Amino acid sequence: MARRDFLCKCGTWITGGSLLALGNVLAIKSSAKEGEMMWQIDPEKCLQCGRCQTECVLPVSAVKCFHANQVCGYCDLCGGYYRANVKELDTAAENMLCPTGAITRKFVEEPYFEYTIDESLCNGCGKCVKGCSSFGNGSLFLQIQQELCLNCNECKISKVCVSGAIQRVPVKSAYKLKDHA
Repeated sequence: MARRDFLCKCGTWITGGSLLALGNVLAIKSSAKEGEMMWQIDPEKCLQCGRCQTECVLPVSAVKCFHANQVCGYCDLCGGYYRANVKELDTAAENMLCPTGAITRKFVEEPYFEYTIDESLCNGCGKCVKGCSSFGNGSLFLQIQQELCLNCNECKISKVCVSGAIQRVPVKSAYKLKDHA
């Protein structure tokens, strides 16, 4: 078999497998019972204490940073992106707030930048959320990514959450957004 044919067949199998997995996830979500409950974080109560990162039973927490783009100021000096008191507004590691590099920014126009979260790199530590809330408009917030959550009967994170921000809610309201009235 030629290399090109082999790669095409592998690509077809991978694509087919991915579509099948996505279909299964969507079928499970759509067949969820009306009374089914899931864990969620109330962003208005969350203190970004860092326990979501360390207390989740998963090796990498199911809690991830989400970005409310509609309320973001797209600032050049973003409190969720840069550490406090940076000397240079560049992407050097010593200037970055996120320990895993999960936040990237793309130039839009002077002085605006678009920020995106790579959920595969995010560990749910909440440092960016705390920085955004302290020095910005709070467009970054933590939420439980339901596709990753094991939906434990007794969530270990909720037991240690000092603010009571993690609670069980109906599936239909599993992604509560931060209220910016």
